[in-house]
Amino acid sequence: MNARSLPPKGRPWLVRITWPVTHHLITNLTVFLWWIFFRFFNRTTVIGKKNVPHRPNVLLLSNHQSMIDSFPIGLFAFFPHSIWRPSLLPWNPAAEENFFRNRFLAWLADNWKCIPIRKGRRDVGAIFTMAEALRTSPMILFPEGTRSRSGEIGRPRGGAGLLILETHPTVIPVCIDGMNRVLPIGKVLPRPFQRVFIYYGQPMDLSHYYSREKSKEVAQEIVEAVMERIREMQQEIRRRRAQERPLLFWKKPRSVTTGQSDKPA
Repeated sequence: MNARSLPPKGRPWLVRITWPVTHHLITNLTVFLWWIFFRFFNRTTVIGKKNVPHRPNVLLLSNHQSMIDSFPIGLFAFFPHSIWRPSLLPWNPAAEENFFRNRFLAWLADNWKCIPIRKGRRDVGAIFTMAEALRTSPMILFPEGTRSRSGEIGRPRGGAGLLILETHPTVIPVCIDGMNRVLPIGKVLPRPFQRVFIYYGQPMDLSHYYSREKSKEVAQEIVEAVMERIREMQQEIRRRRAQERPLLFWKKPRSVTTGQSDKPA
């Protein structure tokens, strides 16, 4: 692997030299602050955390509800182990127009291990960069390619499927629910006192696709299969929500990590 081709490529030499240290410090500090936010200022339930392997070439595919989805997904999957195992800090493909629109944001995004993706254009080079990055650390990816305004799951794009065909990773379906209320589209500051679920499913066996030709059609079939599983997980969360008693007043929020496995994918 040629590490020079990974972010922060194209940055000043001082940024590239200090990046191994700064990305570890800045990302873990950011994650710790989000841990406080989700642990003490929201009521967060985490399901299936033990389904996530702590190793490279692990791809977490999730539905997409807010600009900050990557933080709680990575946080509850890998923190605090990422403090002493920096390779567990996941890569995050991110929209270039949102996270790289000025030098300061680009510097932060580089340190958060974001890979710039050009929205609305076929970015073949990004797929190869993502494949190379995935072999070094886990990665979080949103196949829908855009945030949901309603919280419902939209139709996925095939890019994640091409990445899977290229790298044969361990694929973990992830369903988040409630993040569209924490940070709705158009808002800047996250809202506290929300009900949030993060559900990590069991690894999906996609090996039967690997003997087929690498094509857009096969890639689309793969992401459709993963998103169908995520829709099932969302329905499980919604049923659980419906059984909960409404909160008539705010009480100390809780974060429950069950560690249980969900039903086989």
